[in-house]
Amino acid sequence: MRPAAAEPAWLRALLVGAALLLAVLFLLLPLAAIFTEALRRGWPPVWAALSDPDALSAIRLTLLVAAIAVPVNTLGGLAGAWCIARYRFPGRALLLALVELPFSVSPVISGLVWVLLFGAHGWFGPWLAEHDVQIIFAVPGLVLATLFVTFPFVARTLIPLMQEQGREAEEAAATLGASGWQSFFRVTLPQIRWALLSGVLLCNARAMGEFGAVSVVSGHIRGETNTMPLHVEILYNEYQFVGAFAVAALLALLALVTLAAKAVLERGAARAAMLP
Repeated sequence: MRPAAAEPAWLRALLVGAALLLAVLFLLLPLAAIFTEALRRGWPPVWAALSDPDALSAIRLTLLVAAIAVPVNTLGGLAGAWCIARYRFPGRALLLALVELPFSVSPVISGLVWVLLFGAHGWFGPWLAEHDVQIIFAVPGLVLATLFVTFPFVARTLIPLMQEQGREAEEAAATLGASGWQSFFRVTLPQIRWALLSGVLLCNARAMGEFGAVSVVSGHIRGETNTMPLHVEILYNEYQFVGAFAVAALLALLALVTLAAKAVLERGAARAAMLP
């Protein structure tokens, strides 16, 4: 295989130009359109749309669901990555497949599964109704749906890195008398901290932007079970375009902040890898 530098200059320019063109068409133009439409009539309509009680409720609910799902999936993803990368045991392949499952299943299907389990006519629905516990069309259902679709991000970020690092440093710490927790906090965690933070950011971005799964379990109750993506859909269907694009712009801004933070973390990880 020839090195990239051996390729003709015109071919490299063509490939770079094609990549930039695709990025502009499919990434930058949609973002520009969202912010342009949101600000078409100036800031007052945007502020009015974002300060609307239903919009504020959607923002609070989105942040609440993310605040619950991200820490849970951080711990779960860290535990899953630890088991898969460090140990060989019966069922390891099954555990790895389960980690990948949310990437393979449509979010709408995952939402329907929760309805099948906890809906009024689901497997556990009658028992939940008897005990006055509501999961579907309530916050717990939104959290469960978000937990499912965001679970792989932390685990899949950590597994390749932990497999590459191996167990030598941890075994050396154990030889010197370190306990399991001491080895984790003083050896393992410093080695994976950048990848862990990157996975957490990706998990948070997906949690705030998830639509399909939460749409199925939310019931679209305004002011109660609508997250920001669902609120955008409702406003757009009601021809409230300024409000829809204002909330969409806020979501896009959060995504851009997440992307910038991820880039900073990756740069920090690269600098840390170059240190002796």
